[in-house]
Amino acid sequence: MQSTATPVARLARPGRPAVVARTLTELVGPTRGVVELPVRLMWNAQRTFDLAEPDDLLWMYENVLRESTRTDDLRQLINGRTLRRVWRRLNLPRGVRQAWESRHQGLRAA
Repeated sequence: MQSTATPVARLARPGRPAVVARTLTELVGPTRGVVELPVRLMWNAQRTFDLAEPDDLLWMYENVLRESTRTDDLRQLINGRTLRRVWRRLNLPRGVRQAWESRHQGLRAA
């Protein structure tokens, strides 16, 4: 008997599926400097992140991965190599982590 069940969406938060880039190589975001996130990704008044500061980098990546609704945001703000390097240190909702690891098997081992 063939299963007709639809795949379960992995949620970034209730009602919002996690958005995942097709490949890590398409993620060509900045690796240095100061980045200001748009309000749609960070509602806090303090939306600038100095990528030279490890805590800033992690906080920015966590927000972008959790709040993105468009892959263009991921492509412009996240760097694939950096993501792989910091993956284990990111504090992400379970649904976001599962969605990314199921698409990008290498992140599990990172």
